[in-house]
Amino acid sequence: MGVNLTKGGNLSLTKAAPSLTQVALGLGWDARTTDGAAFDLDATAIGLGADGRIVNDGYFVFYNQKRSVDGAIEHGGDNLTGEGGGDDEVITVDVAALPPEVEKVAVAVSIYEADTRRLSFGQVRNAYIRVLDRSSGTELARYDLSEDASTETAMVFGELYRHGGEWKFRAIGQGYASGLAGIAQDYGVRI
Repeated sequence: MGVNLTKGGNLSLTKAAPSLTQVALGLGWDARTTDGAAFDLDATAIGLGADGRIVNDGYFVFYNQKRSVDGAIEHGGDNLTGEGGGDDEVITVDVAALPPEVEKVAVAVSIYEADTRRLSFGQVRNAYIRVLDRSSGTELARYDLSEDASTETAMVFGELYRHGGEWKFRAIGQGYASGLAGIAQDYGVRI
């Protein structure tokens, strides 16, 4: 079991796993019982430069563009219900293959058609992100999001980032009432 992080906490993945070359980011959640409106949460990864903006549109990875332009970031597929145990969606990052201009990979989750279906993260429970060494399957870090996000329809769960020659992970937990469009706008993604 890895390090349990709190919001804003970080961990040097390079120190935790010195031979680390590939990371799996497991994301999970459970939808609370509601009036019957279906929940579909979607994971997204965005490759960012030093300025905190997307390097190019080829680094916006989600269920409809499952691989970054260079294949270093890959979405494992869309889970339409979030039912069952374990990770609901997985994003893998080959940190050894990322070009130097990609200094961060932000990982967000949004609720599909949240406004139309009147859904928010306030109706989601047990949301988490965990970081695994893909080669060994060892969990290095985990962040359980426990905040009441009654109006947020999207959330940045965490980010991988380079710092001083190391790869690190930071627990973010930043909610957006403006959905994935708000996150995309903040990171310079053209949608």
